[in-house]
Amino acid sequence: MATELTTTISDPDTAKGVDELYEMAIDADAIARAIAYLLPADVDVNELIIRPTKQPL
Repeated sequence: MATELTTTISDPDTAKGVDELYEMAIDADAIARAIAYLLPADVDVNELIIRPTKQPL
């Protein structure tokens, strides 16, 4: 994920933690593909949980 957020964080430990989170972030295109695959036009979905496959359970 492209962001400048971590360059604005002054605490080194916090910046490192945020960097690690962004390393496993899901690309927006992957989210769009998952939603398109899971949601046919005639279905109402109240909740959808999407998690990166790299994320530990």
